[in-house]
Amino acid sequence: MMKQAGQAPRGCSAEEAARRLKQEGYNELPAKRKRDALHIVLEVLCEPMFLLLLGAGLIYLLLGDAGDALMLLGFVFITMGITIVQERRTERVLETLRDLSSPRALVIRDGEQERVPGREVVRGDLLVIEEGDRVAADAALIEAHDLLVDESLLTGESVAVAKQAPDKAPGPEQTDSGDAGSRVYSGTMVVQGGGLARVTAVGAQTELGKIGKSLQALPTEKSPLQREIGMLVKRFALLGSAVSLLVFTLYGIARADWMNGLLAGITLAMSVLPEEFTVILTVFMALGAWRISRSRVLTRHTPVIEALGSATVLCVDKTGTLTQNRMSVKAAVIDGREFAIEGAHPDTLPDEVRRLLECSVLASEIMPFDPMEKAIHRSLDSLSPDAGKAHRGWSLVHEYPLTRDFLAMTHVWEGTDGCRVATKGAPETIARLCRLGPEKTKEVLEQVRQLAAQGMRVLGVARASCTGKPWPSQPDAFAFTWLGLIALADPLRPPVPAAVRECHQAGIRVVMITGDYPATAQAIAKEAGIPSHRVMTGAELESLDAAALAQAVREVQVFARIRPEQKLRLVTAFKSNGEVVAMTGDGVNDAPALKAAHIGISMGERGTDVAREASSLVLLNDDFASIVHAIGLGRRIYDNLRKALTYIVAVHLPIAGMALLPLLLGAPLAFAPIHIVFLEMIINPACAVVFETEHAESGIMQRPPRSIAERLFGARDLAFAVLQGLGLLAVVAAIYFLGLRAGLQAAEARALAFTCVVLGNLSLIVVNRSMRHGVLELLRIPNQAQWWVLGSTAVALLAALYIPALQNVFHFAPVQGRDLMWPVAAGIAAMAWFEFVKYGFRQKTL
Repeated sequence: MMKQAGQAPRGCSAEEAARRLKQEGYNELPAKRKRDALHIVLEVLCEPMFLLLLGAGLIYLLLGDAGDALMLLGFVFITMGITIVQERRTERVLETLRDLSSPRALVIRDGEQERVPGREVVRGDLLVIEEGDRVAADAALIEAHDLLVDESLLTGESVAVAKQAPDKAPGPEQTDSGDAGSRVYSGTMVVQGGGLARVTAVGAQTELGKIGKSLQALPTEKSPLQREIGMLVKRFALLGSAVSLLVFTLYGIARADWMNGLLAGITLAMSVLPEEFTVILTVFMALGAWRISRSRVLTRHTPVIEALGSATVLCVDKTGTLTQNRMSVKAAVIDGREFAIEGAHPDTLPDEVRRLLECSVLASEIMPFDPMEKAIHRSLDSLSPDAGKAHRGWSLVHEYPLTRDFLAMTHVWEGTDGCRVATKGAPETIARLCRLGPEKTKEVLEQVRQLAAQGMRVLGVARASCTGKPWPSQPDAFAFTWLGLIALADPLRPPVPAAVRECHQAGIRVVMITGDYPATAQAIAKEAGIPSHRVMTGAELESLDAAALAQAVREVQVFARIRPEQKLRLVTAFKSNGEVVAMTGDGVNDAPALKAAHIGISMGERGTDVAREASSLVLLNDDFASIVHAIGLGRRIYDNLRKALTYIVAVHLPIAGMALLPLLLGAPLAFAPIHIVFLEMIINPACAVVFETEHAESGIMQRPPRSIAERLFGARDLAFAVLQGLGLLAVVAAIYFLGLRAGLQAAEARALAFTCVVLGNLSLIVVNRSMRHGVLELLRIPNQAQWWVLGSTAVALLAALYIPALQNVFHFAPVQGRDLMWPVAAGIAAMAWFEFVKYGFRQKTL
């Protein structure tokens, strides 16, 4: 394999790619059939609540009450419509997130490298393959260097396969299979090296596509939150079923009316069944992931949202996460003399600086992806635009990659005037290659320390001559000559210091992990506001056993010269101390640490596909502040979900109580299925809209992280909901039974009790928006959905009370204006009770 200096294949044009995409379709595997409106309708019809509604409608028909049956079925379709809209909204959000999470490919179009979604790769594209990438399509190799590919997805063989480019590069229209050793396949993973390949098949035509549906997503295990919600639903369902059966039996025996007894049992079952629990969990998680994606953080696995609010340690890379990932060459040091490079005029710099940069470029990739190598190329181009001409015709004939034991990259070039070797890397490694004496090495390392103390990243550069093949097994066999140091700077992102302070206020430790020189790490950490009085290096970490490391990570927040595989030890050490760990990473070797962390966060811009697939979150802009914002959103989502569950339990108590109490006390039934359906049309939007859109509590990032063992809906939350619900039940029952005792007709007492339940329901919506604020404050705190629900419910209630046709449907008698004073007064009393309960709980917990 040979690569020509200064040359790069052009690939197909953007216009040709667009044309082929339109003709041949997207590069994606046959997917499971999407849930269309019909499928959602069928699923909704199978829900227990709708089966109960249909059963109640059928009973009304058997009783000869066609009006009630038709109206009930009308409400069924209205509620079904609301549910379908909600389900479709969730589906669209999930589809958007799936599109965002699809792998991205680096292609060459019109001679320029471009990152495109993997689904937009077309035949004829040139794929740039890097270590850690998942291959986007079947392709024939044009170039390959030390390329190893994991094909276990296709073959089941765990051993990586070596790949080599053929002597004759494939043409743009080549589609034959050719030699498997010179081809790469869609879905396989590059575990070492890189190369360039021309796409020959996409989508269903790839080897992976031919395998078919057997490789589609496997079902995932339920999260702790899903299990908790499922348990709550089962308990309420069992309770509702038992009480409903009891009501049916008692009604039939006491009143000798089994058909109406069945209707009473269905009414009670509807009032107890908390079908909203699973709905709001799906809606909150899907919309929560969408909200987090707007902060440039992609949620690959929605259960991670549960853990975001519990994070106690945030381990982050320096380069590109805390810094801007906009490297620039600041200075060069040659024979102890420092030369400022950035902004310098070419005529003011000696030839030694140009030769230093030329050698650095030769030790870099021709088409660099690494920000440092891009910066070195830009620096040489700006200082010596014609430098590339001097090496035209040179061929890269051998490479020695950077490894954990050899922190330098070495390239062997062959030209008309002989063979040259260029290397760059960690100064101590390059000094060892050049066999510098102790004094010279000490001098070099002192220069490195001074530059690193300014926050710069420092590389050593050296060159050598060679005689040709056979190439030595290791680069230390060459006689290298020391050229000097180049210092690169990557400025801190402006929002980082504020974001770090916010983490500290939220009880989250920020730990910086980097492969940089300790002094560089310390300087950047100090600027970011991360405690850096002590820095631990990878060598020190290696010397500690598990217990000693667990003790050390309690005190150290800056780790330098850390190899990717050492991150796993750090994650394990933090977890052994009971910490909830969020970890960022971008390389192949970061994957085990990302998988082991409670919250694995991969880099979207510079991260490998291996890291992305091992992570739960993808940082699309590689910005540390986005992680902190996502943690705040995770806390908000969890808070709002808890508020919605509290509201649901509280509001169901008076509904179920008023379905049961009249029967036990021998009074006319207060509520029928039609009333329950009306209330459900308030409850569902309140949960899915009002509470989901509620802004974060003030000071949400000034409180300590939530314990990961804490239940979403524990004894305290249940007690709070029950006290609220019992208070509203007492008020509604008083209105109803006192009204009957005062001589009101059952229809008029029912209207007053129902009005009281609706007003109490609206009060519960407002009160439960926040534990910290009173109801008058909450009415002033913006939440447009709240006013939409309150306003539409008030209009619907007035219509049910005063439009004759609706009065008949709801079995209401006309209510006099003066009589409305009682439910209004009762609603105010219930609200006062809610505020009193909230104040008591707030005093104990806040």
